[in-house]
Amino acid sequence: MSIFNSNNPILGRGRMLASAAVVAIIASGAIGGSMLSASSSAVAGAVNTADLQTSAMPSFATVVDRVKPAVVSVKVNIEDAAAHSGDLSSQMENLPPDVQQFFKRFGGQGEPNQTQPRHEMALGSGFLISADGYVVTNNHVVQNAKTVTVTMDGGKTLDAKVIGTDPKTDLALLKITEPGDYPFVKLAKETPRVGDWVVAIGNPYGLGGTVTAGIISAEGRDIGSGPYDSFLQIDAPINKGNSGGPTFNLKGEVVGVNTAIFSPSGGSVGIGFAIPANTVDNVVDSLEHGGVVNRGYLGVQIQPVSQDIADGLGLKAANGALVDEAMPETPAAKAGLKSGDVITKLNGEEVKDASDLTRHIGALKPGEKVELTYLRDGAEKTANITLGSLKSEQTAKADDAATTDSALKLGVQLAPANDGQHGVAIVNVDPDGLAASKGLASGDVIMEVAGKPVSTPTEVKADIAKAKQDGKKSVLMLVKTADATRFVAFEFPKA
Repeated sequence: MSIFNSNNPILGRGRMLASAAVVAIIASGAIGGSMLSASSSAVAGAVNTADLQTSAMPSFATVVDRVKPAVVSVKVNIEDAAAHSGDLSSQMENLPPDVQQFFKRFGGQGEPNQTQPRHEMALGSGFLISADGYVVTNNHVVQNAKTVTVTMDGGKTLDAKVIGTDPKTDLALLKITEPGDYPFVKLAKETPRVGDWVVAIGNPYGLGGTVTAGIISAEGRDIGSGPYDSFLQIDAPINKGNSGGPTFNLKGEVVGVNTAIFSPSGGSVGIGFAIPANTVDNVVDSLEHGGVVNRGYLGVQIQPVSQDIADGLGLKAANGALVDEAMPETPAAKAGLKSGDVITKLNGEEVKDASDLTRHIGALKPGEKVELTYLRDGAEKTANITLGSLKSEQTAKADDAATTDSALKLGVQLAPANDGQHGVAIVNVDPDGLAASKGLASGDVIMEVAGKPVSTPTEVKADIAKAKQDGKKSVLMLVKTADATRFVAFEFPKA
């Protein structure tokens, strides 16, 4: 799934995630409800329908009346000088002769290659969280903003300034510059349940004050937009211009900030994503008190534990976060963590995967103390670590398992690493071979096989054979590519 930016001078700016379908960053929500009716027929073992509602859903009007004054439309003016840079005459050469003649006769004055700034307008949504005018919206709504204005529910337009942004969670905090006593809403403290009703309000396609309703469809969704993805999925319709708008529970509390939709056409098909209120609360508090988000830093490069990696390490389940590398002079390295360790718990709580660890560490502050539980050579160990300040924690992508019916042949030519360095260099790769299917390329260096350092091609071969002899389902290799390292599992062919 790839990510790209889409700027529209009329409808606003939005991120899109593309695959067979398109995910457009926008947000709002709505789905119609169905009437439940009691069946008069009795079937053996059937559910007792006497308790089912026989009337239409209750109205959301009371909730909407209470919260709608705190929801605003966000208008952003963006100046893009680069869009008009370059030699105009060279651009005109590609135009039809009659169009070129039109520009020559009626074009503006000035040198053809003069750079002229272009002003674009972006639209989004937001909501007030304090009486003194603080507004929450999406980072992608106000990114590169020259000026920002917000329009209140009653139609009044006010100037605002950007207090701070956090691209990693796609959140931004604004402040209305005109003093006043503004209506505001509160963030929910309780996490909504799947199936709970929600109401979304926003500014789709410039239609401010649009209300939609739906339910929480799922939680903890990772759509690949950032390292801290854990979205609520809602089936309420969300469209362009709804980005940054709130989704409310029936108490009138904000449970999420609408951010993205999944769609084959760019319009809503009932799959929307909202940033949970607890994430919003932590980020906004940091932005208000400093304009930036300070996150805890462990100092490890990690990857998920796939099933073949778990088999290679002799683990019972494919859970936890596998340490590719503990960067030098980081909290993790100082605590003794090293490549090949599998982090299974953080402060006593199970670590589901690499993303789960990243989110939880990122939610902590620099200087906080944590207890990590990890596995090394089958033994459980613990480390007490004081977190540093986030620099660049990386999550490697999982490698898909590869199977073959023949003997395990990597399809590579190996040689000792140059200049006496540790490891075995890959000097040639069969494009149709097993190693190529795992993403290995010439220049990569095999550092370890089955947890043992290797220095010669013979050692690589011997350690692969030993892993198979020991009954392992796969053999795990630590491979260095440029300045990064990762584990790659090669599954032995089944007999």
